[in-house]
Parts: sequence; structure tokens; C-alpha cells
Amino acid sequence: MGGHDPDTLDFYQREATAYAATSLDGIDHHLAGFLARLKPGCTILELGSGSGRDAAQMMARGFHVVPTDGVPAMAAEAAARLGTAVRTLRFEDLDDVAAYDAVIATAALLHVPRPALPDILKRIARALKPGGWHVASFKSGLAEGRDSIGRYYNYPDRETLERWYDAAGPWDVMDFETFEGGGYDGTRSPWLAITVRKSV
Repeated sequence: MGGHDPDTLDFYQREATAYAATSLDGIDHHLAGFLARLKPGCTILELGSGSGRDAAQMMARGFHVVPTDGVPAMAAEAAARLGTAVRTLRFEDLDDVAAYDAVIATAALLHVPRPALPDILKRIARALKPGGWHVASFKSGLAEGRDSIGRYYNYPDRETLERWYDAAGPWDVMDFETFEGGGYDGTRSPWLAITVRKSV
């Protein structure tokens, strides 16, 4: 199975301009803490850059950011915000090896079909340098499904997410954070963020 849901990608292609317009300045609270773990000037791959908001904040903090998005229209929105090229990259096409100090996927991997996610996590681990860091955030739940506007979510709980990441490792750090957050559909949901460090 591919690493994307076609209907969800079509949604973001259609809604890219409106979606990007809802993105406020600032940075996700859990991402700010994650960046404090990184060395100044290190190289970060961002998967699912969306509007480019987080990439802009990371660049302003002096990091070398490689922004990407799986949807051409969203990549164009991010490029316009950042003033730099944003590569269109689907998760299943990530094939870099030991190239990045960190890989960030904020509210991005949550759309990957469950059967495809273990392979994509292995690709992320392979793309990290030894000792490299990765953070991702997911809407949490017990079973995959769609929201009120048709987007697919894998909705993992902590145990499921831990199992997927364990299989993709090895990691020498695995931290979790739970919080409540909003979404483009106007609903509040439980979220789960995971931070891992690739073993040296």
C-alpha cells in the first residue's frame, strides 16, 4: 500500500490556499521544546510543511531547513511564504540515508494509512544521522477513520505508536506528550506527540 490516502491529498490540493490562510504565526508548543534539543545550525528535514509556518520559525532560529510537502499546491503555498523552493515529496519516496540531524513531521504522518506507516518510519530512521532526532504529532484514538470533511487519519493510541516506532528503531530516547488541539474542521481532539533519538 502507498504511503498516502488519495482522497486526503486531493482535499489539500483543492483547499491549499484556504488551509494556509488559517495558519497563524508562531510555532507548535511541543516543537519549540524539540528544537531546544538540537545544535544550532543543524540540518532539519520537514515532512508535511503545509503553510510553511514552522519552517519559517525554524529558519529564523538559524537552522538549515529542507521543507517538503506531498501536495504540490501546499508546497507552492509554503514556498511563497518562505521565499525558497519547497520540494514536493511523498513520504514513501523518502530515500535519503544518514542525511539529517532531525526529521520533523508535525501533523503530517497522521494521514498515512496504518499498513504503510511502519515502512515510512523505517525510511525516517534511515534518513537520520546517528544520534539524530525525530518528532511527529498524531490525532490519537483506537482505530483509523475519517473526519467530518473526509480526511483519513490513522488515529493511534500510545501503545500502537510505540510498537510502530520500536519496529523502526533502534532509538535511545522515546518520549511522549499528550495534549488537546484543534483542527481545520473546527473540532477539538486528543493529540499525541512522540520524540525519538536514533541510537549512535
